[in-house]
Amino acid sequence: MATEVPYFDYVVVGCGGIGSAALYWLAKTAEGKGKVLGLEQFRLGHDNGGSQDHSRIIRLIYDDERYTRLTPLTYDAWSEVERESGLKLVHKTGMLELSQKGTEGMETLDASAVAMDKQNIRYERLDAPEIRGRFPQFTGPKNMTALYQSDGGLVDAALANAVHVQLARAHGATVVENCAVTNISTQGQDKALVTTTRGKFRCRRVIVTSGSWTNQVLGSVGVHIPMVVTQEQVTYYATPNVREFSKDRFPVFIYYAPDGCYYGLPIHGNSGTKVGIDVAGNAVTPETRTFTPDEEREARAERFLKENIPTFLGPKLYTKTCLYDMPYDRHFVIDTLQSRGRPQITFCLGAAHGFKFSCLFGKILTELATTGKTSYDISGFKMDREAITNPDFEPVFKGKIKLIPAKL
Repeated sequence: MATEVPYFDYVVVGCGGIGSAALYWLAKTAEGKGKVLGLEQFRLGHDNGGSQDHSRIIRLIYDDERYTRLTPLTYDAWSEVERESGLKLVHKTGMLELSQKGTEGMETLDASAVAMDKQNIRYERLDAPEIRGRFPQFTGPKNMTALYQSDGGLVDAALANAVHVQLARAHGATVVENCAVTNISTQGQDKALVTTTRGKFRCRRVIVTSGSWTNQVLGSVGVHIPMVVTQEQVTYYATPNVREFSKDRFPVFIYYAPDGCYYGLPIHGNSGTKVGIDVAGNAVTPETRTFTPDEEREARAERFLKENIPTFLGPKLYTKTCLYDMPYDRHFVIDTLQSRGRPQITFCLGAAHGFKFSCLFGKILTELATTGKTSYDISGFKMDREAITNPDFEPVFKGKIKLIPAKL
């Protein structure tokens, strides 16, 4: 006798930052054993994608009102999870967005100020003496300038992913690890079949949150999102100046320097300060990426730190690689496949700056999957835009990367 194919109302494909959040909010909404299934192609907490590390920046500062409409709501979503779990996930350190007067980076700072003004987000403009007076770790040039926003900080990424999964299980969700999706098929309006390396699952709705593997999953239903995957990296330093770089003394920062966009975070999760360069890696695929750090980029980051935040440095602890998954305009994609005749499928791409939004995205994906619409303004992140529909659209990060507005 043939074995009956297991049924769940909702199947989440990919349980990283956004997927684990979707799993949590779906399980909390559906509330019942056997209703929500999470499928992860690797082990939970793996390092193959872009979600797993000690910390990720969270911030209200953005250079586009599409984001500043949502950034305050990200904190509300995280607060709900903190209340239910009893664990602290968000740490407010304050945030600096810096550049140098007379350089291209000032365009981003000015745009950020406009986008925050439109949403009544409070911030301060600081000149070089004011930056050094408040944060003497920054030694930078005389033309250094910044926006400071006090709510910026970091999310404990690894802990957040784990908490989402554990709370989802508490609400009745099932999670299967080492289970890669090989095909999705749909029938009518409310039936889907998900085929995996560990069997098949029937469901009403599929939520695809597969990051750099998104096109591999959606390809089975004939959908391709124009995107680039790059291998990026961050480096941790065992600074001897530990107290100076604790979360109550040093802010997260993004610095638009003439030679690129650098970002850094205070000590959290280990004893090291953390620095990275935004969109500085090579194009790869999930299959061709390596886990080998790029020594030239390490040296480049160290030069920047010596010139601008010298006490940040110390013996190198390690460099960690990750993957960026970026649509050509580097904006999020969060939508259903209703326009492609497959309303059963909802998906999200975080565009390599989505972690701070991941908990909120879990709520949005839950609304889309359960009701077909959302109460949040995601109109700027739908599929029907030029970067997705125009085959001649040139990536904003094409060629040598210098100053792409950071989406960290």
